[in-house]
Amino acid sequence: MSSDLTRLTAAELAEKIHAREITSVEVTQAHLGRIEQVDGTVHAFLHVDTDGALEAARRVDEALAAGEPPASPLAGVPLALKDVFTTSDMPTTCGSKMLAGWIPPYDATVTRRLREAGIVILGKTNMDEFAMGSSTENSAYGPTRNPWDLDRIPGGSGGGSSASLAAFEAPLAIGTDTGGSIRQPGAVTGTVGVKPTYGGVSRYGLVAFSSSLDQGGPCARTVLDAALLHEVIGGHDPLDSTSIDAPVPPVVAAAREGASGDLTGVRVGVVREFSGEGYQPGVLAAFQRAVEQLGRLGAEVVEVSCPHFDYALPAYYLIAPSECSSNLARFDGMRYGLRSRENGHSAEEVMSLTREAGFGPEVKRRIMLGTYALSAGYYDAYYGQAQKVRTLIVRDFEAAFDRVDVLVAPTTPTTAFRIGERVDDPMAMYLADLCTIPANLAGNAALSVPCGLSEDDGLPVGLQVMAPAMEDHRMYRVAAAYQAARDDAEGGPLIHRVPDLEVTAR
Repeated sequence: MSSDLTRLTAAELAEKIHAREITSVEVTQAHLGRIEQVDGTVHAFLHVDTDGALEAARRVDEALAAGEPPASPLAGVPLALKDVFTTSDMPTTCGSKMLAGWIPPYDATVTRRLREAGIVILGKTNMDEFAMGSSTENSAYGPTRNPWDLDRIPGGSGGGSSASLAAFEAPLAIGTDTGGSIRQPGAVTGTVGVKPTYGGVSRYGLVAFSSSLDQGGPCARTVLDAALLHEVIGGHDPLDSTSIDAPVPPVVAAAREGASGDLTGVRVGVVREFSGEGYQPGVLAAFQRAVEQLGRLGAEVVEVSCPHFDYALPAYYLIAPSECSSNLARFDGMRYGLRSRENGHSAEEVMSLTREAGFGPEVKRRIMLGTYALSAGYYDAYYGQAQKVRTLIVRDFEAAFDRVDVLVAPTTPTTAFRIGERVDDPMAMYLADLCTIPANLAGNAALSVPCGLSEDDGLPVGLQVMAPAMEDHRMYRVAAAYQAARDDAEGGPLIHRVPDLEVTAR
């Protein structure tokens, strides 16, 4: 029974829990057991809160037994939380030595909303240090492995969250997306990853990397599950000055509508710039098949050009490091977290030694890049110019959405690469986010849904669907329609083709 429970969708689990056919405790125990079995191999989790998860599950079961209505449509369902959201009862390390063992004094708004919804938090997932990376190899606590092929990366920075889904350790997860860190891991693990509209999910308690780009969002194995989670965590938060004071778009209704398989009247734009040199042939082939499927579902498919998307990558790698160099100045060894006293006596020496010992190579690289870009005499030439490019990318999106309802592209240029393959080549690593970055720069909504396996290596490929700001429901409708049609054609969900994992206790 326990193995069967880990294979159900979040929506299916919630329905059974609320009907009292099974208990939340049983579901939670099944997933904790799965983590115990396979996470020694996958390393999706940095911290597993067994006692806290079981207690939260018991509270849900007791409330249902007393006749109380479920706290939310997902009450009682387990979830894995990226270790970049503060939790008052668990460590929050951001994958860094700088915060090893740190337990925050407060919950992030996302954490609080999950608890209030009765969602059971299993623990905190591994990530690239301070969300800087595309492979989860930059974690101070070791890499996470892709359940499809344990020699390959699960994407980054949220590889722990995506791997936990693909390994059936959790039915739901939360990630953050600064340049693709939800969607790219979703693509390479055959799962669904959503970047909501910037400001659509509160950033209060999300440890900042790049404040104008960071966005928390849902990770799941189905589009409907992601939509259900989106409605739980979304909405205005007065504690976040960038939070949009507007209702959450009707994402669940759109996902249910899309599952009917009719996209008649929907205009889909294929982004011309996301193809050609540098793209794996198997990725482009899978993407083309997905586009053809959208046409068979009734969508009108046209080609759209967004010429400034070609400049998104260099613009991003000026804006994000600049904001990172400012945000990470708070980790100085003086107030909380790591403090190095070796050979250091003055405050300046303690700060220098602590940052040297606490930050990994990629974080140091980005801090230096950003500090240089913001320095006197270079600000206008680098950071200022990048912001102008950002405006041009926003205009490209606006022009495209005047013609179409959604845009589509491959989520990533390649499938999952091997662990260690790009670790000494930062430029090759950065190219993993080539297709995802424009939506972050513009603040638009975007998601990745599995669109089959590459003919090159048998690994998952992602279809990216992008929508205008606060029109998140458009992409949910299209993605749900595509996923339903693909599952019907292939005889079941792609995720159930993940190879059996070696049983290795944590």
